[in-house]
Amino acid sequence: MADAQLPPGWTLQQIRDVSGDREAVALDPNRAAKWVAGAGAHEVLHPEIILGFHSLCLVKPAHDDDWYMGSLYDDGSIDCWSAYDDLYEALRGL
Repeated sequence: MADAQLPPGWTLQQIRDVSGDREAVALDPNRAAKWVAGAGAHEVLHPEIILGFHSLCLVKPAHDDDWYMGSLYDDGSIDCWSAYDDLYEALRGL
């Protein structure tokens, strides 16, 4: 997809090497994503970058330096339940 982006300074091969997922892909960020960890209302995330790893994904919201790990559903929506302040650590956490 033309709108899919990679994190600055990273190649798709580096992402695949660190995550251990040889089929990792950059996904179109124009999809519904929300933070569902904790009690209370779910927070809507506004993805800038999304990296897909089969049924899991990492979301980098616009105006936020953290990476959110979550489940990628068949309809394209994402529920995030874990956050990392570093992409490398997030990739290792998959």
